[in-house]
Amino acid sequence: MKKSLTRREHRATRRTLRATLRRRTAGTRATARALRAVAAGTPQPVRTRLVAAGLDDATAKRFAGAFSRGLVADDTRETVIKLKGRVRKTVAVKLYAATTFAARLSAYRPKDKTAAAQFAALAA
Repeated sequence: MKKSLTRREHRATRRTLRATLRRRTAGTRATARALRAVAAGTPQPVRTRLVAAGLDDATAKRFAGAFSRGLVADDTRETVIKLKGRVRKTVAVKLYAATTFAARLSAYRPKDKTAAAQFAALAA
């Protein structure tokens, strides 16, 4: 026999389910967006290439900076980022071609064992 939930517990459960659905939707959309961008054949940022290769967006964001450190960019573009309040800043974004990305992916392994295994699986 199932215990009936209080109103507070029911709302908490629904809130958790909505959050899960939002996270899954955001991940699916990020992957689809990255796949479309990479399929265009133009140089892309490392994070986009990592997501398109099969890494989840949070891990790609975490390791994108270290992945591209010391790597010569194939191209650059400018984009606007939002700072505190209404302040915005224009920054340069490094773009990498598929060959440059593949060469770096075959050699790069983070110190974190779990992440290193994910990168090894992507390179294989």
